[in-house]
Amino acid sequence: MAIILRLDRVMADRKISLGELAEKVGIADGNLSKLKNGKVSGVRFKTLDAICTELKCQPGDILEHVDDTGEE
Repeated sequence: MAIILRLDRVMADRKISLGELAEKVGIADGNLSKLKNGKVSGVRFKTLDAICTELKCQPGDILEHVDDTGEE
């Protein structure tokens, strides 16, 4: 099982920069960058809620599940 982060795609669609989103959400640029690049093992619901509120999207727009076990 793998969770793929699509935050970069949603940010591009909304034409919002990393710094601008980080400021509006209230988290450090570095932490948002790690999240955007998939370098995290988890995300707080509070942070996910703030991102979705700012980007006017659903969590499923940012997160994607990919079955990487080879089973169908």
